[in-house]
Amino acid sequence: MTIQNKISDLFSAHCSNKALSIIKIQGDASSRQYFRVTGTNGSAIACYDPAFETSTPDTYPFLILHSLLSRHSIPVPALIAIDAENGLLLLEDCGDLLLQNLFGSLLEHTAPERYREIIDILIQIQSIQGHNNQIPFSISFDHEKLMFEFDFFITHGLLGYFSAVFDQQAAGRLRHEFETIAEILVKPEHFVLNHRDFHSRNILIYHEKPLIIDFQDARMGLPQYDAVSLIRDSYVKLSPSLTEELKEYHYNALYNHGLTTMSLDEYLFYFDLMAFQRNIKAIGTFSYQTMVKKNSTFQHSIAPTLSYLPEYINARKELKTAGKILQTLLDNTAA
Repeated sequence: MTIQNKISDLFSAHCSNKALSIIKIQGDASSRQYFRVTGTNGSAIACYDPAFETSTPDTYPFLILHSLLSRHSIPVPALIAIDAENGLLLLEDCGDLLLQNLFGSLLEHTAPERYREIIDILIQIQSIQGHNNQIPFSISFDHEKLMFEFDFFITHGLLGYFSAVFDQQAAGRLRHEFETIAEILVKPEHFVLNHRDFHSRNILIYHEKPLIIDFQDARMGLPQYDAVSLIRDSYVKLSPSLTEELKEYHYNALYNHGLTTMSLDEYLFYFDLMAFQRNIKAIGTFSYQTMVKKNSTFQHSIAPTLSYLPEYINARKELKTAGKILQTLLDNTAA
């Protein structure tokens, strides 16, 4: 039986009407597959995740996070049904207007207001607390995780996608710099809950309000991590004025909710270092998708993401040496 047949059975059993069409829709850079299922009385989104087949509803991160976020009134798609045996989830269809799609449309003028609303939701997420022996509070952006992402960039970005312009003998020196940056960013006393992929392709605009998707990888980390994902997005480049406004908006909201003891200057320092790490991580993912998975969808996002790096490097002495080692990439992108 095909995935589509299994989806049709699940939809028919829980939506009181027969599936008339099942159309695959673009997903993210994971192994999950998404489908829009349309019936006589409406539609739903089906997700097939191979990891769900080898898990249980009690241990599957998506369901754990969906329950947690829903209990705290975070806007997420409603869960209609699950079929754990076949790795299927059936979710509310919340349309396909991504935050990214506002730009270049007649709705672009609403973007600043939407971003402030989204940061308000982010503060709700970052206010959630739980037991440190349970997901997502038991996992974090610790040194091991940050270095895994840095190493992924070295392997698939520098030694893969950029191998023609990068001096491979410099990889060891760069990794040493990455180790130092990771040490600075591991500050458990400042950690809050983060979505982990809080960018414009994981936020829908539904009934004129933001709605959050793709939250299954949530973990603890600096509050700047999600703010960086949103404000220094690989898919959307915000104006300098809006960028600065949103950084301050997030900081003030954190401070007013008692979620940070940092000064604004400290917040901005960690924002820049976290942005460097997050953008490096994204470039590694895009390089892997392009070179290994032969998926060209993300290739055009590499140069815009690289273009952010000089600002952080010029602003923070802690990034200067890494910046010098990466200079050939930055020059190549500028050219």
